[in-house]
Amino acid sequence: MSEPDITGLLFIADMYGVQLDLLRLALGTGDTRTRSLVQRWRRAGYVQSARLGPGQSWTWLTRAGLAVCGVPGPAASPALSRLAHLRAVAAVRISLESATAYRDAGAFWRSERRLRSRMGGRVGLREHVPDGEVHWPDGAAVAWAGECWAIEAELTRKTVSRTTAIMRAILTRTGDYGCPAAEAFRPGAAPRHARVLYICSPAARPTVIRARAALGHLAPRVEIRDLPPVALPGVDPGDGSSRARAGHPRGGGSPGQAGNGDSPGRPRNGDSHHRPGDGLHPAHPGSGSRR
Repeated sequence: MSEPDITGLLFIADMYGVQLDLLRLALGTGDTRTRSLVQRWRRAGYVQSARLGPGQSWTWLTRAGLAVCGVPGPAASPALSRLAHLRAVAAVRISLESATAYRDAGAFWRSERRLRSRMGGRVGLREHVPDGEVHWPDGAAVAWAGECWAIEAELTRKTVSRTTAIMRAILTRTGDYGCPAAEAFRPGAAPRHARVLYICSPAARPTVIRARAALGHLAPRVEIRDLPPVALPGVDPGDGSSRARAGHPRGGGSPGQAGNGDSPGRPRNGDSHHRPGDGLHPAHPGSGSRR
């Protein structure tokens, strides 16, 4: 397999399924090349494609495709009720991965699907699994090297109490997903997630802000940012400038060098209207857990 084959199939596996325009962004390929890749995967029996909702067609892995990628679980098309959320999470991931500091640091995304597979179907009714994690290697040349960040893409508003409970569960968790129950929330142990990044739609933002305010001393570890425009179906990422539209830092910035007048390391209120790739830097770099 070529590098685009491996990258594309693994991306689809991680995200449960992806629309063609976002797959094009993730691979950095043109429309014709992306369609050609999908057709090749279909002929090999690795994927299926169909138009499931608004926007372009969706592609997801078959059982053979999941096996090639080493991902356990059933092969199924994305549920209609989850299409909008899956698209938003994929757009957030693409925005983060397009940031200069993310690439230079060798940061990597750990998907919800991977987290759930570690739990082997043992997710409790009250246990929340984030939409993804971003891991920063220990030796990275960034102030937050060694940290693990939880990612939440928020399209619709929940209740304030429910959102606060999810934030608290993420920020107080000490063990990896799939660890023994006694290690998941161990008093005195370092938290697993240094911070949680909420990437919000305008409708969800007010509730998320209110929920964070109810967290007390945990509140500074919650960062709030805007969803990138391509998170919504029907927004054409375009070519050439597509990375910028997906939240790529203006001027090649980084999570530690936000635009719009923010300076590296400056404490922030976490409410500024930045997109994932150009505004995600810790309010207090270097604080929190190191994983």
